[in-house]
Amino acid sequence: MDKKMVNITIDDKHVQVPAGTTIHMAAKEVGINIPTLCYLNLNDFGCVSKVASCRVCVVEVTGKGNLAPACSTPVFEGMEVRTNTIRVLNSRKTVLELMLSDHPKDCLTCQKSGECELQSLAISFGLREIKYKGKESTYRKDASKAIIRDRDKCIMCRRCETMCNEVQTVGVLSAIDRGFNAVVSTALEMDLKDSVCTFCGQCVAVCPTGALVERDATWDVLAALANPKKTVIVQTAPAVRTALGEEFGYPAGTRVTGKLVAALRKLGFNKVFDTDFAADLTIMEEASELLDRLTRYKAGDKTVKLPLLTSCCPAWVNFFEHNFPDLLDIPSSAKSPMQMFSAVAKNIYTKELGVDRKDLVVVSVMPCLAKKYEADREEFSKDGNYDTDIVITTRELARLIKYANINFQALEDDDFDKPLGESTGAGVIFGRTGGVIEAALRTAADWYTGESLEKIDYKEVRGLEGVRSADVKVGDLDLKIGIAHGLGEARKLLNEIRAGRSHYHAIEIMACKGGCIGGGGQPYHHGDTEILKKRISVINSEDTSKTLRKSHENPYIKRLYEAYFDKPMSHNAHELLHTRYFEKSKI
Repeated sequence: MDKKMVNITIDDKHVQVPAGTTIHMAAKEVGINIPTLCYLNLNDFGCVSKVASCRVCVVEVTGKGNLAPACSTPVFEGMEVRTNTIRVLNSRKTVLELMLSDHPKDCLTCQKSGECELQSLAISFGLREIKYKGKESTYRKDASKAIIRDRDKCIMCRRCETMCNEVQTVGVLSAIDRGFNAVVSTALEMDLKDSVCTFCGQCVAVCPTGALVERDATWDVLAALANPKKTVIVQTAPAVRTALGEEFGYPAGTRVTGKLVAALRKLGFNKVFDTDFAADLTIMEEASELLDRLTRYKAGDKTVKLPLLTSCCPAWVNFFEHNFPDLLDIPSSAKSPMQMFSAVAKNIYTKELGVDRKDLVVVSVMPCLAKKYEADREEFSKDGNYDTDIVITTRELARLIKYANINFQALEDDDFDKPLGESTGAGVIFGRTGGVIEAALRTAADWYTGESLEKIDYKEVRGLEGVRSADVKVGDLDLKIGIAHGLGEARKLLNEIRAGRSHYHAIEIMACKGGCIGGGGQPYHHGDTEILKKRISVINSEDTSKTLRKSHENPYIKRLYEAYFDKPMSHNAHELLHTRYFEKSKI
């Protein structure tokens, strides 16, 4: 049934919109921009935050005594709206001045400077002085390995709360106290590291100010590069190449893989490698694990745990350790590609280089804040030396390139170093939702049938729906595959498994919407989900451009197994490439 249409007028422009549309959305239909701060529309991913707490978007509605928040006020037939009267402009200006009066004045040194939406609004309103002076809110800072919370900069927009509670269903952040002392914080004001936070970074991705930012490690990288006693190598995740160009003036959806490599080389890294290599390695183990479980299940083994859950995403791993400790034997035990790469680098590549593992510094460029947390897990260390030494995000890499005064657009494309830089298309697609399970299917299908199958593109597992199901035929196997991106969607599938209602054989889960291309360490999308779709197109384009598109066809992966592991899931492979999970507190 078609929705009823209503006719309204905004700044003398007539527009017809469906009943229930907000003034803000109706204004966009006729090209009128109403400033917002707390509002965030990620409707493609089921997230619309319109708590109307900031009052920056107020407008005049004829016949109404009070100004109305455009982000949350629905239109009605015959409504007349004014977005630019003196009363409206004065109200917005006053709101911003009051916000600035209770906000730190360190814009020049704030990590969010240049990306801060409060700063941008202050500039657009021409605010050049702090009109109101008086007491300012002060709170204790919280600095984890991944995320830094500076609540002095919180403006109570509550976007992070919406993301954490409604989208991710993690439930760490919520508004506390009243009036002047109101702020978004954790239960009992505990540190994030002591909470059930997964460090997915989606709160950071939507925060309009510097209240939530990543822990910056750029100068740690520069210190390592400057140390003549250290050999410093770098790996870069597939999603990084989809978004780095946005920091240097390229439109979203521009592939900059070659320039990325060139920039890293100019920064002074001894070797520039590709995490895609380790993604291929991950598939060797994960596809073997899947086939092993399926074969035993088909033979009647009642001890087999299905579905197999992919384990590449550290925020997702942290999520199920906290929330589903009774299911810890279901996920694949394969390490993430980042940790597989680092394990190989520190335990095998060091021997080829002739250096001690303590003198090799592994820097990982990731789209994800949870990778900082993952690198710090004790099980990924040996005698106090961590496999991954430093993790920086895509945003941090952009800062490094700018620090070094490198003209990114003028760089000539370069290639990754061998052997840990060679990869297939299957490794690349790890960067998008559905990519890990598609890569696993490409290899598992070939191995199960004993043929090199022509079918490479498993389009049935692609898409952007939060939860997707696909029926995939592999030889005489009829596989049921589940895919979820976003922890709230993951929770639905896990609850089905817990209740014994799941019919899937394998499930891929990514914590962030869109997969790694939407990671918390990527360039800010400011609510524009079209940017995420364009990043996915880069992943798919690079996949199809590869000569080899199946992980088991990577010649350097084959040599690695011949020389060190013999075969997937061997004793040596388990020692270096697999991990275990731990039950964690729910508080």
